[in-house]
Order: sequence, then C-alpha cells, then structure tokens
Amino acid sequence: MSTSKSSTPIEVALSKISSKFLSRIVKSYLELKRRQAQATFDASYDSAGLSAGKFCEAVLRFIQSELTSTYTPFGSHISNFAEECQKLIRLPKTSGVESLRVIIPRSLIFVYTLRGKRGIGHVGGDVEANAIDSATIVRVCDWIVCELIRTYHSLSLEEAQNLVDAISTRSVPDVWEVAGKKRVLRKGLNYKQQTLLLAYSQPESGLLSEDLFAWTEHPRFAGFRRDVLIPLHKSRLIEYDQDDDIVYISPWGVREVEETIVSRT
Repeated sequence: MSTSKSSTPIEVALSKISSKFLSRIVKSYLELKRRQAQATFDASYDSAGLSAGKFCEAVLRFIQSELTSTYTPFGSHISNFAEECQKLIRLPKTSGVESLRVIIPRSLIFVYTLRGKRGIGHVGGDVEANAIDSATIVRVCDWIVCELIRTYHSLSLEEAQNLVDAISTRSVPDVWEVAGKKRVLRKGLNYKQQTLLLAYSQPESGLLSEDLFAWTEHPRFAGFRRDVLIPLHKSRLIEYDQDDDIVYISPWGVREVEETIVSRT
C-alpha cells in the first residue's frame, strides 16, 4: 500500500499490509493506547477493553486473509473468537510463518479472554485488578504490533520495540522529537497551547516543567510558571505538581487539545 505524508510510523513500518486491514489495526491500537492513558486519570478501563477487542478482531481478520486467503467480513460478528484463532493454530506449517500461525493467535486468545471473561470493568473480589488487567492487555497488544513489524519490516524484535516505544500514544505529527528535545511544529500556537500539545504527546509519565519551558522557548521560567503552568493548572487542563516540578495533562486538557488544536487544519 502507499503511505501518505500523515502516515504514522507504525503505518510506514507495516506498509506491506493491505490498507483495509492496516487502517483498522492502527486505529484501534492507537485508540487503545489513548484510552489506557485516559484511564490513568479516571479509571475508565471499560473503554480500553472495547478498543482491545476491536484490535484483536482486526488482527485476526488480517491473519485469516494472509494464511487462508479468506476472512470473516468486517461487519460480521465473530461468534467464537477463540475457535477462529485455534483454526489458524491448527493450519499446516506450509500455510505461513509460525508467528502468524501460532504465536500471535495464542496472544489474541489471551487478550480477548482477559478483556471478555475477566471483564476490564469487573467488580468484587479481594483485589481490584482492573488497572493491572488493562496494563497487561496493552502490553500484549504492544508485543503483537512489534511482532507484526518484525515480520513485515525485517526488523529485529529490539528494533521493532524501539519503534513502538517511540510512537506517541496518540498521533501528534506537530510534535517533533530531536536530540533529546521536543519541538512544536504547528505555527500560531501560544505558549499555553504549545504546553498542552507537548503534554498531550507524553501523557503517562508526565514532563518536567523545566523541559516544557525549554521546549517552548519561553523567555523567562518565572513568567512561564506564572502565565502558563499555573493558569493551566487552575483551569484543570493540567496537573502541575510543584513539589516535583512535573506536569501531567488532564482529561479536560486532552479534550482541549483534540478539539481545538489537533483537529485544526
């Protein structure tokens, strides 16, 4: 398939995969990563589980097509997901590489079972397991993407992992990482908007306020704290931890970026 200028690194790495499968795989994967990041704020693990299901079903259909030249049509319900994966596992070795025949299908069964049978939003029991269940699902899906990249892009597993690790949980083409720094490429954004966009590009670990100050190239740190960070914190668009000097984007901040910055042409 051809790739456009707006293609994500994953789409470029997996460009050998037909677009009818690739678009769905990438969209559901990035949606899963975004919803997992959101869940760190509001514990909305149910939505992450839904995205995981879409991802598994897209990958299954792709592997079905690769190994058998036919697949469950999009829009048709997969009545027994585990059995469809088992059919792939039972295929002869000549059908395709072991990763597609055996390893990825078994991983898909695990993810699909965990998000379905356990239930990401389950309640009860002695220990609240939603967070670790969701984190495990995301990590296995990371591995599946790495394995697809390794298989179709001739990268080592380590190189594939480095690629996935380097990809933002969201597609943010306006943030450029270079020489250990991040730069906002979108013109016309004020310091608050630049700060939100930078925080949006790294939601899980947060960013040091000094890094944000340097990356936005604000003239004075005191003014950056007073005029940018503190007002954004008061508006609940970010959480500015002044003790540790770390900034985290909030769910409101995520919405602000997606509705007023990223969506702008």
